[in-house]
This record gives sequence, structure tokens and C-alpha cells, in this order.
Amino acid sequence: MALTLPLALGAGFATAPAVNAADPPPAEAVSAVTVRVDPSYQQQEFEGWGTSLVWFANVTGGYPDPIRRQLVDLLFGRDGLRLNIARYNIGGGNAPDVRKDYMKTGATMEGFWKAPEGTTREDMDWWDPADPDHWNWSADANQRWWIDQIKGKVTRWEAFSNSPPWFQTVSGYVSGGFDASADQIRADRVDDFAAYLVKVTEHLEKEHRVDFDTIAPLNEPNTPYWGTQLGADGQPTGGRQEGAHAGPALQQKVVLALRRALTGAKTHATVSAMDETNPKIFTDNWNAYDATTRAAVDQLNVHTYGTAQRTSARDGAKGTGKKLWMSEVEGTWGTGTDFTSMEPGLGIATRMVGDIRELEPSAWVFWQPVEDSVPQAAAGKNWGSIHIPFNCTADATPQTCPIRTNTKFHTIRNFTHYIRPGDRFVRTDDASSVAAVKKSGTGATVVHVNEGTTARTVTLDLSRFRRVAPGATVTPVVTSDAGALVSGEPVRVTGRSATLTVPARSVTTFRVSGVSGTARDASLVRPGHVYRLQGVQSGKSLAPNDDATGLVIRTTDTAADAQRWSVRKLTHGNGNRERYGIVHTATGKRLAVREGTAVLEDPASVPAGREAQWIMSTTGDGTWTFVNAATGRLLDVAGHATADGARVTTWTPTSGANQRWTVTDETPPRA
Repeated sequence: MALTLPLALGAGFATAPAVNAADPPPAEAVSAVTVRVDPSYQQQEFEGWGTSLVWFANVTGGYPDPIRRQLVDLLFGRDGLRLNIARYNIGGGNAPDVRKDYMKTGATMEGFWKAPEGTTREDMDWWDPADPDHWNWSADANQRWWIDQIKGKVTRWEAFSNSPPWFQTVSGYVSGGFDASADQIRADRVDDFAAYLVKVTEHLEKEHRVDFDTIAPLNEPNTPYWGTQLGADGQPTGGRQEGAHAGPALQQKVVLALRRALTGAKTHATVSAMDETNPKIFTDNWNAYDATTRAAVDQLNVHTYGTAQRTSARDGAKGTGKKLWMSEVEGTWGTGTDFTSMEPGLGIATRMVGDIRELEPSAWVFWQPVEDSVPQAAAGKNWGSIHIPFNCTADATPQTCPIRTNTKFHTIRNFTHYIRPGDRFVRTDDASSVAAVKKSGTGATVVHVNEGTTARTVTLDLSRFRRVAPGATVTPVVTSDAGALVSGEPVRVTGRSATLTVPARSVTTFRVSGVSGTARDASLVRPGHVYRLQGVQSGKSLAPNDDATGLVIRTTDTAADAQRWSVRKLTHGNGNRERYGIVHTATGKRLAVREGTAVLEDPASVPAGREAQWIMSTTGDGTWTFVNAATGRLLDVAGHATADGARVTTWTPTSGANQRWTVTDETPPRA
């Protein structure tokens, strides 16, 4: 199933028939799952799929035209990945006298500065951003070649930095400090660093006629990843790429400096931050920011090289009203660089499903879909979905510089071809599936990953749509060991559901036609209903404390009126950021946050405000978090306690079970 170029794009794809979804399951044992698609909980409008350019563009932008244009088609073309977001790396660049070959192939980026003749690494204070002689606008030609090739297909641009130029670092090297855990960006040069990023962005916009939406000045800053080692001759011998450690205090200085530099700038780009390596460290950093710095950030960026606390990043973004990008990830799944095994394809598909369900990002961006085939093969890894040697010469041909794709390339297209910008991801109750409704309002897409070794029957429950047309159908598009993106026969929707069988070790896109709207009874929260809020960790129910001014958990008593609540939607829509009011049904008191503590207050004596508004979040697993709209803090059982009468307060997001609640409708039936 590998695609080896040169071939006409798509010509190398297997065309074996898909499992006929209309046929009964085969005789051998199959698993079964029902996927309930719920448009009453919709994520923000999806901005699309993207990639960072950086290393692969730095290398391949200088390749012979037939090779580099094939790569453009594979990433941004209609039969390729159909990406529409690009992140351009503003390189820092080492001093002129520093060796160019100690970092990974492609990772030695050119800076846009121009040093006076004879400048060495020891010269750290020569640069003046106002001096036109200190700029080199011909730098980074290869990555900039990519801008011109893809700008007609890219709808959102982000500029990002891995490190400032060498003269704005502590060590004097863009590959990191001699102590990889010590701050590397010079605190006395943050304004110059911000000026550098803004001036380069302005120039790129003017020269290439593109508009950048955001600038990200930091990359995985609060990690020990970025370090430089020197040899006996004083030249660096270690340091894999540009990178700069920055703790939360320094991060805030950089963010605020960039905000100042953008004031009155010619670019309309805004600030994104902080592109941390995983949601946990991202959340720790964000919680350390003060209110002024938080206000200076317009877009939150997080990577998912670790997946713990994805829901913390989600709820943190909701609590501040900012959009969230999954702005970088890649990795190796399975073993070796096998171009036919489904393991890599299943691995990346599972990561995409998990990120979309738990992070709820408005964009999802790859690190490097194009990887250097030589070190990947030597290390037995499969980073990237497209492999090409990074040492091809100026006279290379598609035969001497071959391009190959692994199964990631195919399973990624199960998402990117059928879920497009403007669509909205919606809730499903199956952890192996994501679903989206079309921008047009009619039609839906479900992507399901079957990692098992047997076939699986998948029933799509479409009952939560307001309208299911008489001619509604579900068409499967299957990537498996038998072929890539193989379309099956449409299956008729009957009784507001459809059942199909998918192969073992497969990723299947279900294209659903003829569905629209949201059923009146689809939403969990409905006017006039009462609910029980039961703690996931304790199994006990939310109730007032003894004087009805605060909250506790009580042993669940289905007959106790004190454990029932009215949950009323305050905004109009089906979005994942709608606001809700929570009122104790027996006392009429309203749940709010005052001075960081959850309280019950008399609505008649306290003015309503965001302190009494809550945002409900779920992954579709039947549990919810409640995010306070004023503070961003979550309803939380203090100290993870489980005893009867344990205090309930609010806390910053932790993804802990003490912050999750089941919400059960206990409205008495009408006579």
C-alpha cells in the first residue's frame, strides 16, 4: 500500500474491494459497537489541518522541481493530505563562525540578520533592529519557496520561533543552553527578540503576499530538551535543533514584549502561546501566568507528545474564552520503517481521535509529515507519513531521490479528505470514533478506528438529528491491509440507524447523507427538568452544606430533594461553550464562585454575572466538568475526598476524577 513516486498521484493506491457493509458479518467472531452521534454538543468551527514547514521545507525547497512539486501535491493537493494550515519557522541562526553541521539535517536554520564582517559568537551586542544593514532579506530561500507554492491553498498562517538568534540567547547558541533546564532567552533582549519576530513577519507578508494570523514566540519552553555540548575545540558537538528553555516567568516577559511589538505594527497577527510539549506542562505554565499576560495571548497552542490532562487544556481554554490549537505532534508507532504495515496508520489515527475528543481543538497540526528516510531507516522509526532522503543532489531525479508513503499517509486522509474547515466536531459516546457535522448543515462524517484483529460491526445511531431524510445513506471509505481509501456501497439508513461491518485493523470514514439539525430531546439539559450531579470519584451526590451557603457531597439518596438541581441553559446554541445556570431546586439558591470558593447564593440579593455561569464539558463518556465562566476554575471535591459531607469547592483544571460529575435526569414523570 506504499506509494513510491514517481507515479501519478493516487496511482499507487491499492484498489482491493472494501468489506461490503450491506453483507452480514462473517462467520468468525466479530466485535460490535454502537456510535451515537450527538449534534447537541458541537465543538467550535473547525479551522482545519496543517503542518509546520521548517526542516523539510528548508531541505526540499531547494530540490529539483519535479521532486519538490510532488511533495507539495502530497501535502496540500486534492489527492494528498489536503492541508490548509501552515506554520512558518522564523529561524534564529547561529553566529557566522559556528559550524553548520552539528544539528539534525535540515535543522540548521538561517536567521534574517546580517552581521558585520568578522562578527563571532562572542559578539553578542551588535544588533540594532532599526539598522537596515543588520537585516538579510534573502535568507531562508528554501522554506520561503514553499510559501509561494502553497499560499493559494493555505487559509491560516502562523509564524513560530524555536529560538531567538544566537545574540539574544544566554549561551550564544540557538541549540540551547549549556544547562538545558536554565533560562536561555536573554531577559534583557526580549524586546529585541519581539522586534525580530515582528519585522520578519511583516517582510514575509509584503514579499510573499500572505497574511499571518498569529505569531508563536516559544516552543516547548519549560522542558530540558534544548541543550548544547561543546568539543575540545570549542565548537558544538551536540544539540539536535534550535530550542530555548524558558520558565513561566520568562515566558510572560516574552509574551508581553511581543504584544507590545505588535501594537502599531503593519502585520495584523496576534500572539499565540506557549506550544508546550504536552497538556500537563502547558496547564502548569498557563496557571502560572498573571491576568495581564493571559489577556495578551489570543490563541492557546499545545502539543500532544504526552496525552495526560488533555481535558485540563480544554477546560483552561474554555475558562478564558480563547481558542485552542493542537499545534504539533508526530511519532513512531509499531516497529521499523515498514511501508505496508497498518501499525503506523492505526497509531496516528488513534492519536487524532483522542486529541479531537479530549482537547476539542479548533485546528490540528502535524510536526513534519515529510521526514528524512535515511535516519528513519537507520533507527527503525517511522516519524512522518512521507519519506524522502534529505541528501539528494541538484541533479537528482524522482528515481534517484524516491518519495515513499507509509500507512499514516492513508489513514490521515480518512480524516482530512472528509472533515473540512467549517465543519464542527460533535459528541460521540465511542472512544474510537469522532464525528462532525457539515458546514452546510446537511450531512455528517464519522471516522472509526478498529485496532482489533477481528472485523467489527458498527451501528451508527442517528436518532439525535432533527431530520433523517427518507433516502439517507451511509457510505464507508476504508483503509486497511486490503487497500487505502476504498469506497464501499452506500447503506440505507433505516429506523434512524445504519449498521456496517468494518475490517480488522482498519480506519473507516462513514459519509452520512440526509441528516440535519438537532432533535428537540437530544440535549441532556432541558427546560423544566431536574438533575442529580454525582461525583465520579466518590459516587456521592452534590448537595448543600448544613447552612445551605456552600456545597458538599452526600451519600446518594434518590428520594432526597436536597440532591436535585435545576440546570438551565443561559445562551442559545449547541456549542461546547454554552453557559448554564445551576440552581438548587429545594432552596432556589444559585451556584456561583466568590473569592475562589463555590457558594450557594440568593439570586434576589446578589446580581447575576459570570460568577454564576458554568460551561459544561464532556468527552462523550457520560461524565462532565463544570467550568466557571468568570474564574476558569472547575467544580472540585476538595482534597479528592470521598467521605460523606466532604467539602466541594473550585480548583484549576487537573483532569482528576474529583472534578468530573455524572449528570442524571431525575425529572418525575408526568401523569
